[in-house]
Amino acid sequence: MSADKARPADTMTLLRVGEAFTPERREATDILMAGGKIVALGQDLDVPRGWPVREVEARDLIAVPAFIDQHVHVTGGGGEGGCGTRCPPIGVHDIVSMGIGTLVGVLGTDSISRSPADLLAAVRGLAAEGLAAYMYTGAYRVPAPTLTGDIQRDLAWIPEVIGVGEIAISDHRSSQPRQDELERLVSEARVGAMLAGKRGICHFHLGDGKRGLAPLRRLLEETEIPPDQIIPTHVNRRPELLEEAAEYALAFDASVDVTAFEDAGDGLSAFDAVSRLLARGVPSARITLSSDCNGSLPEFDADGAYVGMQVARNTALIGDWQRLVQDEVLPLESALELLTTNVARVLGLHAHKGRLALGFDADITLLDRALRPQRTFVAGRCLYGDIGE
Repeated sequence: MSADKARPADTMTLLRVGEAFTPERREATDILMAGGKIVALGQDLDVPRGWPVREVEARDLIAVPAFIDQHVHVTGGGGEGGCGTRCPPIGVHDIVSMGIGTLVGVLGTDSISRSPADLLAAVRGLAAEGLAAYMYTGAYRVPAPTLTGDIQRDLAWIPEVIGVGEIAISDHRSSQPRQDELERLVSEARVGAMLAGKRGICHFHLGDGKRGLAPLRRLLEETEIPPDQIIPTHVNRRPELLEEAAEYALAFDASVDVTAFEDAGDGLSAFDAVSRLLARGVPSARITLSSDCNGSLPEFDADGAYVGMQVARNTALIGDWQRLVQDEVLPLESALELLTTNVARVLGLHAHKGRLALGFDADITLLDRALRPQRTFVAGRCLYGDIGE
């Protein structure tokens, strides 16, 4: 089979793998990358002699779309116990070694010593090292701190800004926003995103509070805002909240984001949470996974006083995802959607990310048979794993 008809000007990479999931299983086992894009998919691709092509033999590996993590504290979260409890920033290796090629940076509780400007600088730093990196403007508190002084302007004029978040509700650390304040914030995000040609989601942090998802249910019931404008995360923080999230997803045909906690405590692991959502009838297309990595996992006593903290990592994200396949909760094709196509759709990146397809970004992760990431390509460049010369 012949590769592309028009010869790209830059060096190309031809991956020859054992299997390819796009996320659907494909007959193709050869993937040609050029100019940061996938330009050919097939079997036994024949590249014309003299073309600048580097061939990578990986017949023992499985090619899948590189994972997308929509919730990463790239500057570090924390601070709930004072300045000595600020979490460290994350590095590129910690991201790509988990098969992640695209991320969205967030601020959390601390938007005083850390700011949207700090987050933008960190996101651009990761992009300079090859990652596909975006961010939410805002933080826990409402009104949301922004780069330009206005949510609409941030979305319209800052390419990296693709939404607002993480906005805290049902949490003693939130700013306890009134319902009209939430409605105004979401509508500002929607209009700014329309002007920018973006999805402009509002990424909502759910705490342990008794109100749970009630503010978001009310918002959807009483306004014209569509459900895909709103993404609640940490819905597996406690079993009762997950049950509420299942009802929310089914009632509004809405998406919910499950956090891969390393230590779920009184909550549920991502594996258990996804299993329960599926058992409740929530379609897998309405479920996404994220890591919350380098955020804080603070502990508070019954009076709300800080007693300790751990730093979240992204290893549980991949571990729980692997278990979904290995324990046959989902076939590989469907499990991949939780970290690829579903996330790309939620974020509005689905026209060029989340799939192995012609013209899409050449973001590819190579897995071994145990589903462990061995190599990660972003825009055709190998950022993790040895491909030789």
